Amino acid sequence: MLAIVAAIVFGLGLLLDLLGVNIPGGVSGMTFVLLGLTLLALHQAGIGTASVRNYGAWRGRARR
Repeated sequence: MLAIVAAIVFGLGLLLDLLGVNIPGGVSGMTFVLLGLTLLALHQAGIGTASVRNYGAWRGRARR
């Protein structure tokens, strides 16, 4: 899920960079790139990838 959000954030950053748009408050294309990289790092760390309920179901099937 976080990887999909990161892809959307990267797309918005690319669009803002190509159009040369600066959002007031210091938000630029680089801000979106850094946010996207943070989301990808969280995804790679395993945060937001599986719930506890899904883990228990997977573990039960592995024993049989």
